[in-house]
Amino acid sequence: MPFCVVKSRTIKIFLAMIAVVILLCVAFEGSACANVWFGYSTRLVPIYNVDTEKKQVAITFDAAWGADKTEEIIEVLNEYDVTATFFLVGFWVEEYSEIVKKIDENGFEIGTHSNTHPDMVKLDKSTMKNELEVSISKIKDITGKEVKLFRAPFGSYNNTLIETAGELGLQTIQWDVDTLDWKGISASQVTDRVMKKVKNGSIILMHNNADYVVDSLRLCLDWLKLKGYEVTSVGELVYSEGYSIDANGVQHKS
Repeated sequence: MPFCVVKSRTIKIFLAMIAVVILLCVAFEGSACANVWFGYSTRLVPIYNVDTEKKQVAITFDAAWGADKTEEIIEVLNEYDVTATFFLVGFWVEEYSEIVKKIDENGFEIGTHSNTHPDMVKLDKSTMKNELEVSISKIKDITGKEVKLFRAPFGSYNNTLIETAGELGLQTIQWDVDTLDWKGISASQVTDRVMKKVKNGSIILMHNNADYVVDSLRLCLDWLKLKGYEVTSVGELVYSEGYSIDANGVQHKS
């Protein structure tokens, strides 16, 4: 009999622990991030890619310094009849307002990449919010459109940053295909990285002022189209509601 009592108590404790873990593992559906259980705390995760059966990928360009290749990028995207997303830093928006207009007028999506491109995990919540609000305001003053996407500088994030972005109605977007074009590698090397890593629902990271970005973009688009991929913007790829995000940053339709 004593053995049965201990066993029953152990089972109850075990079941209670499972219930707690399940509750803490559940992702916030429709939120800008996932709630993932790690030990005794939760870690919020941005969207790295999307779980989809469609052969669809998004190409993104981070813009923080320089703009001499941006108009060529726009021309190439139009030539291939594809869309894309540009994540713009606030000071870049100020300096290149006419190019921001061209990006918007050509139908490309614009997200914020912060206002001054700091490592935002080193900031307090109030400063994070200011970085986002100021950059959003600069973009809206030019385009007249709402900003719905955010990419953290350096890909550096923490719970506070993702929470703050979510409070402003922003989905935090990472990537699963890093071209490393900012390192000055050749167009063929960039394309090789895309060929090896891309899959349905991938988000590809490029930079508007990388040395060989125009040639890289052409090669990548040639290959992606050859393989039957539809190239689109992040906003058209990700789910805006009724979704969850797993521990690896994969967004799933609920």
